[in-house]
Amino acid sequence: MSIFDHEYELPEGLSSRLDLVLRRIQFTRRYTLLLLDDLDEADWYWSPDSYTTHIAWQVGHIAMSHYGLTLFRQRGRAEVDSKLMSGKFRKRFMKGTVPTSAAADYPSPGEILEVLERVYQQTLTEIASFEDHLDDPVDAPHAAFATKFGSLLFASDHEMLHAGQIGMLRRLMGKEPLR
Repeated sequence: MSIFDHEYELPEGLSSRLDLVLRRIQFTRRYTLLLLDDLDEADWYWSPDSYTTHIAWQVGHIAMSHYGLTLFRQRGRAEVDSKLMSGKFRKRFMKGTVPTSAAADYPSPGEILEVLERVYQQTLTEIASFEDHLDDPVDAPHAAFATKFGSLLFASDHEMLHAGQIGMLRRLMGKEPLR
């Protein structure tokens, strides 16, 4: 079975809008993880000669932005957030950061994947509680969306954009495409 015909596990009682958001988030995450499945540690820090970027930065940035779009923009900071990722992690991967070629500047792939999973699981835990505020405007308006619902929808779009970059890096490494 491929990720394209997988039945998704969704909490009971979600509105059609949150159901849509969760289906998109779950599909995109499965695709991202599929792209990472056969990589070794060196692959995570490989960068093309002409442009510095690598899978470690891409995945760390996905984790950071997923936190921002699905949790922070929905409910602000919460006590649990310090357990999701460190301030150092946030600063390394936040919007506007530029990847460096030194692997030593980054957490290990395992650490990055742990943060990615913690943020994802926290999103699944909290998402039903966002129902009553989906039409509220987001603080500090964003160019891609105006409401909290838009922020949730954009989370999967943003991750897919970076999954595309991961796919391109895989191809540049000489790996077979997955799709």
